[in-house]
Amino acid sequence: MDTHLIAAALPALGWAVHGGMLTRRLATARRDPLTGLHTRAGFTARAERLLSKHPGALVVLVDLDDFKATNDTHGHPAGDRVLTATARRLSDWCGRHGIAARLGGDEFAAIVTDPAHTPGLPALQAALDQPTEHHRHALPVSASVGFCHRRDLSVPTLTDALSAADASMYAAKGHGRRNTHH
Repeated sequence: MDTHLIAAALPALGWAVHGGMLTRRLATARRDPLTGLHTRAGFTARAERLLSKHPGALVVLVDLDDFKATNDTHGHPAGDRVLTATARRLSDWCGRHGIAARLGGDEFAAIVTDPAHTPGLPALQAALDQPTEHHRHALPVSASVGFCHRRDLSVPTLTDALSAADASMYAAKGHGRRNTHH
């Protein structure tokens, strides 16, 4: 074998490996390693595009109620189980007509481009409030859900939609657990 050819190929191979590692890191940064959902960074650009293109879009914000108590009482593996179950339930509810994200901690978001093709917000609330199994124990789960319809915004920006959904979610929290504000 030609040693000059091998010597010339090694730097290219090194750059290819390095590029692959960077690509994986970038993909990881855009996906939450625990839930597999988009992170805030991975969600923002896609959600902004969807919001700008779909006048009927719905933005949903989810916050788990008393999540710290789950971690404190049952341990972090139980909390992780609740987070992954919540992620799956939100993603399943969005279906092919939206995307879901874990914004951080126990806060999730979704944007659905065609809400008529989802089971509806009461169905989402019911799914999120189902207990989660962990080591043969049923862990109680409760979530507050806020939402904003794009058509209700004077300027359809993601920031404004998330702020409106956040206000809706906190209004729901004020009316007790297991509540969705309409």
